[in-house]
Amino acid sequence: MPIQSRRRFLTNAAFAGAAGLGGFGAWARSLAAEGALETTTIRIAKIPAICLAPQYVSDELLRVEGFTDIRYVEVPVTGIAQAIGRGEADLSTTEATYLIQSIAGGAPVVVVAGLHVGCYELFAQHNIRQVGELKGKRVAAGDNLPLFSVIAAQVGLDPAKDVDYVSSADPAVDPLELFAQGKIDAFLGFPPHPQELRARRVGHVLVSTAADRPWSQYFCCMLVGNREYVRNHPVATKRTMRAVLKAADLCATQPERAARRLVDGGFAPRYDYALQTLSDVPYDRWREFDPEDTMRYYALRLHELDIIKSTPQKIIAESTDWRFFNELKRELKA
Repeated sequence: MPIQSRRRFLTNAAFAGAAGLGGFGAWARSLAAEGALETTTIRIAKIPAICLAPQYVSDELLRVEGFTDIRYVEVPVTGIAQAIGRGEADLSTTEATYLIQSIAGGAPVVVVAGLHVGCYELFAQHNIRQVGELKGKRVAAGDNLPLFSVIAAQVGLDPAKDVDYVSSADPAVDPLELFAQGKIDAFLGFPPHPQELRARRVGHVLVSTAADRPWSQYFCCMLVGNREYVRNHPVATKRTMRAVLKAADLCATQPERAARRLVDGGFAPRYDYALQTLSDVPYDRWREFDPEDTMRYYALRLHELDIIKSTPQKIIAESTDWRFFNELKRELKA
């Protein structure tokens, strides 16, 4: 092995060890049992969301797994599942309600794992103390209208009639700035938006999906793959999942290190926001939850709101596969 290649291999292996991958022998035996990679290329969707950190800091772990061509493909924030379904990327993490809505709309994707709990937060102006008081108010929920609809319905609001939504379709309109200026009443966002609002001392949190029930009892974001990719590349799928799950552990145990990798890799502009996100989001809880429970809960809520026509049973039966996730939970047990 050339000196540079050997040095890079040892560096990657050391990084894997720091992420808790375990001894070299155990790792080597796992790879040998799985067989050869069907492809050494992996394309991961990229959006400006710090909370998707595990897939962004997993590059060295992916190299340890045998991938040599790791690409991050920029896609629309609300179009991750659609982009994967079109074959523009192979796997990625995305929020559960948008994912379910995409599956119900026909996106040819397969949900293979749950990754982390809670990254969305609903902020409101200080005169609003609970979600029910948003009736008749102006709300910016453009980054995740399905999730806000579920949150609103939970307290008896009709999300289709009781709220005045501020559209984020116009790029000249910045809903976060409108909220900061007091021109709208509530804002639902994911990192780095909550970190920016806290830094600017704007509003207060009505709902934290990381801390408040029932949201904190379910995965926020799921790992999803292109249906054909998962079917034709089972070894590559499992190894990608292993790398991303171990990167989630790294985010939980070494947030400073992971935050620096996010910034150095161009996935986050500010170290302080990245570090706060990694410290706030419970990345180490992926072993505790059943991803099927998450899919069932949110699919049922969206079906009740007539946002989707598909039943939870149909979505779970046709668009989920937990085999590798269950295997990795046993292999990577704490």
